[in-house]
Amino acid sequence: MQRKQSEPSFVQALGHVQSDRRLDILRQIGELGSISKAARAVGVSYKAAWQAVDTLTNLSGVALVERVVGGRGGGGAQLTDAGRQLLVAAQTLKSARTQAVEQVQAHTDVHAQTAARLAVRTSMRNQWPCVVTGMDVQGQIVLVSLQAAASEDFRVRARITRESAELLGLDKGISVQALCKATAVFAAAAGSEKREGENCWSGSVTRISRGALGDEISATLGGGLQIVGFSAPGAGLKSRMRVVLRVDESAVVLALS
Repeated sequence: MQRKQSEPSFVQALGHVQSDRRLDILRQIGELGSISKAARAVGVSYKAAWQAVDTLTNLSGVALVERVVGGRGGGGAQLTDAGRQLLVAAQTLKSARTQAVEQVQAHTDVHAQTAARLAVRTSMRNQWPCVVTGMDVQGQIVLVSLQAAASEDFRVRARITRESAELLGLDKGISVQALCKATAVFAAAAGSEKREGENCWSGSVTRISRGALGDEISATLGGGLQIVGFSAPGAGLKSRMRVVLRVDESAVVLALS
C-alpha cells in the first residue's frame, strides 16, 4: 500500500548512517530560511545541501522543505511541519543514544564504538572498520584511501562523489566503515594482475560454496581480516589455495557509525 503524503516515516531517515550532517543542514534551513545559507553554515556546497534534503525526503517519504517565493530577501526555503517533526524526533533519538552509550561504558567491557558499528544493518557481507589516510579530489570525484583499524597490511580505496565526502565530513584520521557486496568481489587464483581502478588483495581460501553461476569464496587476508567474493564458474579454487581478490573502487561504500 502506498504511504499517504500526510504519513511521514522517520524511521528510515533517522536510522540512516549518514544522516547526522544532513540533519544539521535541515536544522540550519529552519533557522536561516535559506538552503544556500544553510550550506555555508554547515560547510558544504549548495549542491551537497540539496542532495542532503533530497535524500532525507526520500527516506521520510514526505516533503521536508518548501520554497518561499518573493519577500524582502527575494525568496528562500522553510521547513514543512514534517521537517520540524523530524528534527524533534532526531533530538529525542540523540538523547536516547547518548544514555545508551553511557550505560554500555559504565556496565560492560564492550567498546561503545563496536556496539555502534553493529547497529549498521546492511546486506553487504564485507564490512571493515577503517581510518581515512588520504583524499584525492579529482573534479566531482574523490578517491578516499583507507587503512583497516585492525591491520596495517589492509588498505582499500573508495571512489565517491565530492558531495558525499562533504556530507560525511571526511578528512584524514576519520574513522569509517568500508563496505562492499560479496557479489562485487572477484576471486581468482594467485597471479591475477590488478587492473586500473581496482582494489586488489592476496589471501587464502577458507571456505567454498559451489554454485552454477560461480563459487562463493571466503578468504582470510593479511592481519586476519575476512572477505567474501565470487569466482568465475569452473575456476576450480580449493580450500587453502592462495587467491587474489579484486573489487572496483566505486563498489566500496563508506559509512559513519
